[in-house]
Amino acid sequence: MPELPEVETIRKTLIPLVTSKTIKEVQVFWPKMIKEPDDVQEFKQKLIGQTIQRIGRRGKFLLFYLDQYVLVSHLRMEGKYRVADSSKPVRKHTHVIFSFTDGEELRYNDVRKFGTMHLFPIGEEFTHSPLNKLGPEPFDETFTFDYMYNKLQKTERSIKAVLLDQRIVTGLGNIYVDETLYRAGVHPAKKASTLTEEEIESIRKEAIETLRNAVKQGGTTIRSYVNSQGEMGMFQQELFVYGQENKLCKHCGSPIVKIKVAGRGTHICTECQK
Repeated sequence: MPELPEVETIRKTLIPLVTSKTIKEVQVFWPKMIKEPDDVQEFKQKLIGQTIQRIGRRGKFLLFYLDQYVLVSHLRMEGKYRVADSSKPVRKHTHVIFSFTDGEELRYNDVRKFGTMHLFPIGEEFTHSPLNKLGPEPFDETFTFDYMYNKLQKTERSIKAVLLDQRIVTGLGNIYVDETLYRAGVHPAKKASTLTEEEIESIRKEAIETLRNAVKQGGTTIRSYVNSQGEMGMFQQELFVYGQENKLCKHCGSPIVKIKVAGRGTHICTECQK
């Protein structure tokens, strides 16, 4: 699943491709993706004649700001955006096409069909689901030690489960939670409420630094992720534990093992993360 660094990279690469373009037509081939409004025809009609003014992001969500509306797009597991000339063949698994007045198209492709789209009037996007349920990003000023300490003291869940909870902190997924906890030297199954103040601050700082580095590298390509220009991310070259099962820890030389925590495949070094 694309996490914050991947979605941020997609946002940046889409900006020069679609900003200032005006929508002439919208085609929806998989109506279940359109969550708001629940009438697909209304969704299409509201978008016709709208110009893309800018593209924002909140956690793992892309926000297309138009003249009057905000299109909130969640890529989920396999969602991808591509810009193509309308004369080019449409790829298999393309479920939504935004046709522009200049002859180009923004095409949304999703093999698993898990992606979602919500359309809200500007100013209402953060007062409705899904954005109103999100916690702060690691880059937000509100993602402080005090915030983390208070949240972690109130739960009996594992620290991995807490970091995966988008209501607590948004933007982190399986890859970057594993990397953050390794770099902080904390076992992912450790109960969040038992963490020391030093461990909490280390997790907070490593989450910020790990995401910052991943954004610089264009995200992580494990299977199918590419940005909107078809380019892979490069952060996978800097992974310490995620996807490194049976390889040797770069710090201590012990083998990386894969376990299950919070229902997710989890990669750890049993020596560095006691």
